[in-house]
Amino acid sequence: MSATTEADRELINDDVVAYLSAHERKSMLRFITCGSVDDGKSTLIGRLLYDSKLLYDDQVSALESDTKKHGTQGEKIDFALLVDGLAAEREQGITIDVAYRFFSTEKRKFIVADTPGHEQYTRNMATGASTADLAIILVDARKGLLTQTYRHSFIASLLGIRHVIIAINKMDLVDYAQSTFDQIEADYREFAKELGFESITCIPVSALEGVNITTKSRETPWYNGAALLPYLETISVRGNLSEKPFRMPVQWVNRPNLDFRGFSGTIATGTVKPGDEIVVLPSAKRSKVQSIVTMDGNIDKATPDMAVTLTLEDEIDISRGDVICAGKAPAEQTDQFAAHLLWMAEEKLFPGRQYLLKTANRIVPVTITELKHKINVNTLEHMSGKTLELNEVGFCNFNLASPIAFDAYKENRRTGSFILIDRRTNATIGAGMIDFSLRRAKNVHWQDLDVNKTERASAKNQKPCVLWFTGLSGSGKSTVANLVEKRLHDLGRHTYTLDGDNVRHGLNKDLGFTDADRVENIRRVGETARLMADAGLIVLVSFISPFQSERRMARELLPEGEFIEVYVSTPLEVCEQRDVKGLYARARKGEIKNFTGIDSAYEAPENAELDLNTAEISAEVAATKIVDYLERNGYLKA
Repeated sequence: MSATTEADRELINDDVVAYLSAHERKSMLRFITCGSVDDGKSTLIGRLLYDSKLLYDDQVSALESDTKKHGTQGEKIDFALLVDGLAAEREQGITIDVAYRFFSTEKRKFIVADTPGHEQYTRNMATGASTADLAIILVDARKGLLTQTYRHSFIASLLGIRHVIIAINKMDLVDYAQSTFDQIEADYREFAKELGFESITCIPVSALEGVNITTKSRETPWYNGAALLPYLETISVRGNLSEKPFRMPVQWVNRPNLDFRGFSGTIATGTVKPGDEIVVLPSAKRSKVQSIVTMDGNIDKATPDMAVTLTLEDEIDISRGDVICAGKAPAEQTDQFAAHLLWMAEEKLFPGRQYLLKTANRIVPVTITELKHKINVNTLEHMSGKTLELNEVGFCNFNLASPIAFDAYKENRRTGSFILIDRRTNATIGAGMIDFSLRRAKNVHWQDLDVNKTERASAKNQKPCVLWFTGLSGSGKSTVANLVEKRLHDLGRHTYTLDGDNVRHGLNKDLGFTDADRVENIRRVGETARLMADAGLIVLVSFISPFQSERRMARELLPEGEFIEVYVSTPLEVCEQRDVKGLYARARKGEIKNFTGIDSAYEAPENAELDLNTAEISAEVAATKIVDYLERNGYLKA
């Protein structure tokens, strides 16, 4: 057996150049297989390759050997072993990672992604779907539609897949009953009405027995459609990327010498030729393409997926992460947008917390300002919620630290998608699809004022700053902050204290003590402190503020040197002995939930400007140390 067809072998023998040329001209179809655990995804792909005679002899030998060691089908070949390459997958009999396979027939080239069925690995399924044109969703004929059928269908739709094949598998185990097939097809079409698929094709198959995989089978005389492979060879699934407006994210500024300056990247969509007008975002500078440079020399035209270097007629400033667009059809720019988000991390999403957003080649800090709703993947209904958990999908508003160039995801998957990155671990924690820019992003601008922060502070004879007191309940934060403010007042300085308890009587009275509410609590206080510092004040903020990410967010709201973190590092056992308000005792009894230090974590500062332990020094000494720090560093001008 060989991985080339008989026609291919004849063409290779006659003219290898003609063979390569014919192979290059074949269209490419990217598809995924998905569905619930044990629906037969890997077996389907293995059978597809085996029956199409697309395996090399050594692959077949290895498959037969592996079947004897790891097979789950008795004496029959276990086709799933062709793609379940991870040891853990073979031991557990499930797909964990995304397995990609390339194969080719006389009519078409294919890249197939075998994606996991287990809910825990939904994020891996989304990875495979992000580049696919079509999804084969497997359904066990005995079980019908399951939660993962709904989940994977919704994610496929969300990620822009418009064509699905419902492969109703294991028909041999229900005696190839047409009634079973018809019922599953009717149920699925009813569910998928709102998903926006352009085509839904249901095919009865038995991957293990090879029924309706490469040819129509006599086992299903009542089925009038095509077998799976012929259908894949002929379906038209996508518009031409070349017909979309030109987009090329800049990956590298190519400057080998003083006489050459080019901008390198891979073309996302559209075409470009020398002489074409382009616009660079976000600068909005315009020029014309002078030449298109490749490793093989200059070319007259570049198309999607080509890696090229563009030289321009004008010397304009372009950096990595900028996007070169068609001059007559540029992308949009925004620093606030609404998007669907698939959450891919074990740790919950918290609106108000700052993450990193990566789109094209640009990485910018981002805050999710609002979770508008979550989506129930079984019913597609919208549900309220304050957080997203692993594998949940939500519709959110995003606020970026600087504008990005984008297209709506439904118009351009390549420039409308992004990932979220955890700032602390650098792990990918979410994948998003941009829906639209928020109108206020275009209409709201900073108003220039004649009196600025410097002049306000100068009138007060001081340098504005935020003293951010953090520590456990009972550590002495408020006591020390109060003493510091009294001493600054005696020195004639202008101050204001934002205390955790006091703020919850007004600004934050609508917030509870869940992790999500704590994040929003600190976000609001950080913004308020920033405004007060802008007024020229020395602001004292006394909050437990248990999470490093929120304290970092508050720090980054202010210019360098204006945020002073004061860690009141009194140990938990001392704080609990004091228990001035009786809170620890109630928390130990379970009367107070989400209490920091008991059943909610406190993340200690790693590089606080001041570290004060009130178990070792008095509150008065701690206050003196803080005032001395302010004097030494010029915050209290003479």
